[in-house]
Amino acid sequence: NGSPIGDMPPALIALGAQVRLRRGAKRRVLPLEAFFIAYGQQDLQPGEFVESLFIPRPVPDALFRVTKLAKRFDSDISAVCGAFHLALDGDKLTAARIAFGGMAGIPARAPACEAALIAGGWSEASVEAAMDALRGDYQPLDDLRGSSAYRQEVAGNLLRRLWLESLHPDEPISVLSGGLLDG
Repeated sequence: NGSPIGDMPPALIALGAQVRLRRGAKRRVLPLEAFFIAYGQQDLQPGEFVESLFIPRPVPDALFRVTKLAKRFDSDISAVCGAFHLALDGDKLTAARIAFGGMAGIPARAPACEAALIAGGWSEASVEAAMDALRGDYQPLDDLRGSSAYRQEVAGNLLRRLWLESLHPDEPISVLSGGLLDG
């Protein structure tokens, strides 16, 4: 439905999903991120419907994570949902697709954040630069689920958390403390 706070669109966008639209015998294919135009508006012509969705598998050895942040732990609408699909070659990023829900009127990619990560590699300095770049990718709204400033901070922290998890894959990262938990 194109909700800016839906949990699936950011994940599908990060994976590079494509939507196939149909009207009669006429079909067209769009990257999912191009399907969402504005709040409540999708790229559908009159009489056209979504026929199918193609979802590529994550690239081998990719780092793929989707993280939802909501006020309650169960059955709640996201304040922010971040999806990360990173192709790593050691500490070098060869590709990055990052998408967020709850950060704009539509689920959308974070191109400045992606570019900063690819330029800097998978390092603490690169992640910090990407967090700064992320602030230019979105201008979130204030609503009941969180302020614009809160959403900006959370989005950057989700990226930092992913980096920490990649360094310590067997140690859970606490959202509450922001640090590593003792096993």
